[in-house]
Amino acid sequence: MPGRSGAVRPSRKRSAFARIGSMCARVIQARDPTLYASLVAAAPGRPLPNAPARYNGAPSQDFLVGRREPRSGERSLDLLRWGLIPVWAKDKTIAWKTINARAETLATSALFKGAYAKRRCLVPVDGFYEWRTVGKLKQPYLFAPANDEPFTLAGLWESWKDPATGEWLRTFTIVTTRANAIVSPLHDRMPVIIAAADRDRWLDDPEPGDLLAPYPAELMRRRPVSREVNSVKNEGSHLPEETADPSGSLDPDDVATANSPDALESPANSD
Repeated sequence: MPGRSGAVRPSRKRSAFARIGSMCARVIQARDPTLYASLVAAAPGRPLPNAPARYNGAPSQDFLVGRREPRSGERSLDLLRWGLIPVWAKDKTIAWKTINARAETLATSALFKGAYAKRRCLVPVDGFYEWRTVGKLKQPYLFAPANDEPFTLAGLWESWKDPATGEWLRTFTIVTTRANAIVSPLHDRMPVIIAAADRDRWLDDPEPGDLLAPYPAELMRRRPVSREVNSVKNEGSHLPEETADPSGSLDPDDVATANSPDALESPANSD
């Protein structure tokens, strides 16, 4: 997987966050920004942000996000911070509770309904991590596209002005839905993946609710990776490489079932 240099050392808050369970709280975003710009159809000629490669990206870090500029209407690829801060928030602390937004309540949640109506975005990633816990052992797994191409996650964004400093901060959240058959052995939720043919609709359609379904499991792959991923202090291109699974293999039927249309209609642990 091609990468970029210049990873940023995580803060103590991020390290603490690694101990908190969540729906989707770790992603890879490590390819050339020009590739991500093409995925979100960013307007040509716009300068791209200088973003570090993130093989173990976590909330409170900045990520490349595709969105529509409110004033110009152009598509852009910008750096936004993971953890949405609503415009009415008094401080930044709420961001630790808003790294994910449930697809089922986007249109009604006070936290997210405004952004869902007017400020949807696409988060291009190379994969995301989930964990299996066996006793005291936490084994991370990488979920990535079967064709090794990056995919785009459904997101929402906001601009927030810090009342203490006057600083404007752009933030985002990742939308989650019920897990498909390849993710459900590890978690009952997964990020909403927006297919290439639906990206325009997610950004522009006033009624994109039908896009909030689980992504087809047969278009994804899953593999155990280094337990270094367990700490956000660790970074590097070696982290997504497949490793032996000391926690023991998942039931072989899990993988076979991932290709079953019946399983996709009724995934294990679904809402």
